[in-house]
Amino acid sequence: MFDRDYREIITKAVCGKGKKFTETLHMVSPNHRPSSILGCWVINHQYEAKKKGHVVEVTGAYDINVWYSYNDNTKTEVITERKQYVDKVPIVMKDEKCISNKFDVACRATQQPNTLECTIDDSGKVKVELEREFVVDIIGETKVWAKVEPNGFDEDDFDFDELEAELAEIDIDKEH
Repeated sequence: MFDRDYREIITKAVCGKGKKFTETLHMVSPNHRPSSILGCWVINHQYEAKKKGHVVEVTGAYDINVWYSYNDNTKTEVITERKQYVDKVPIVMKDEKCISNKFDVACRATQQPNTLECTIDDSGKVKVELEREFVVDIIGETKVWAKVEPNGFDEDDFDFDELEAELAEIDIDKEH
């Protein structure tokens, strides 16, 4: 039976969440045998996310730049290599009440790719250890119920003075 005091509303909501932290190792091949590493940074990070079964695949790429000295620390050079990756983020929080099988994925890098360590191995290649982290939201359709006020909302029945007094008591400078 239909209840006149409530309405069923179909809306989009977060139906799943996931998070993944990754540490990875890349090898960079410089043009000359390095004497020392002078700097290493990651730029031009791009990624996209798609739901695949019970995980979200984050596919991305970035440029690794290594500034190094060579020839007994008498010359320097910067080498850039584009590296690609795929991170599989498990969906750990799931709401089974989604009413459709079509989902949108919202993905954000909570930790952009960042160099942890950059060293020279015995063969003269550069080992770059990186970290990155993603949080994903799975957005789908769900139903919510809302109570209907039969006579509508009458502003004359609402005490705005009481609300203003309550709001005045809030310390907006206080840290939460």
